[in-house]
Amino acid sequence: MAVNTTVVFADLTGSTSVFEMLGNAKATDAITRLTQWISQVCEAHDGRVVKTLGDGVLAVFSRPRDAVDAVVELQRNHLKRILNWPPKIRMRLQVGVACGEVVEVDGDCYGDAVNVASRLSDLSGADQIWATDAVIREVSAPGDGVRFRSLGPVNIRGKAEAQVLYRIEWHEEVVSELLTAPGSLEMLKPRADTVLGQIELSWLDVSAAFRSSELPIHLGRVSEAEFVVNDQRVSRLHARIDWRNGTFVLSDLSSYGTWVRFTGSETEQALRRGECVLHGSGEIALGASFSDFTVPTVNFNLSGGAVGLAYRAGPAER
Repeated sequence: MAVNTTVVFADLTGSTSVFEMLGNAKATDAITRLTQWISQVCEAHDGRVVKTLGDGVLAVFSRPRDAVDAVVELQRNHLKRILNWPPKIRMRLQVGVACGEVVEVDGDCYGDAVNVASRLSDLSGADQIWATDAVIREVSAPGDGVRFRSLGPVNIRGKAEAQVLYRIEWHEEVVSELLTAPGSLEMLKPRADTVLGQIELSWLDVSAAFRSSELPIHLGRVSEAEFVVNDQRVSRLHARIDWRNGTFVLSDLSSYGTWVRFTGSETEQALRRGECVLHGSGEIALGASFSDFTVPTVNFNLSGGAVGLAYRAGPAER
């Protein structure tokens, strides 16, 4: 029988470099200890751990607020935990949270919410918690203290339409102006005056800004590219940036790959004929990973549009 459930998928990033630094035995022990700790935190908040998947943990909660409290505690305590670790073995947490009907079979869980939570974890990036609107609706009552920011409509693999997603702000220094009341969620659909966004790109002494209405654009070595990076490791048309339903999407078109690293994170995401949603600011490495200090690196910064939209609760809602 299907039961309405909140699903959490917490994943550790950067495990590949940990295996390279520590070797298989020590790396496996470190990852196992971390996933056990993640499981213990989830269980302490009345969650049930369904299974561990390598460096990830799948857990389910009967109450959305318990799930959110658990993942916020995970991020805050994990950040403190790794501050003294060597940078190359700092595994960060990326978390997806979704609500929906879940079917349990032989102790395992199946359902759309399970799939969505896993994909949000992949999309979110290091140190982030992404959640669906169904989760936010349940935890956004006045006085609850849950802070979040709208990311606007985001394309999720396997979904016919873009879904409005939210980033839960877990840093203790985040200002309370980001608190959002339950009735406000309907208002978070991008208005006509907030749909346009802009992406700023820079490489060495080359810089340019593109409005969403000017996309798609290409990054590449030849003059046909809208943003030219003249380096032999860069393909003629190496990567493309699109504007899809209020989000900037980077796609790799190259022979040697594209890597993305977001500001504040040391974890890089490798794209090989794949794509990812850009958010905030960061760097794009073309033709080699960031471990090669000579790699041509394009800095990006997003502004405007649904990507950075946060609804501020009015006086009657605070």
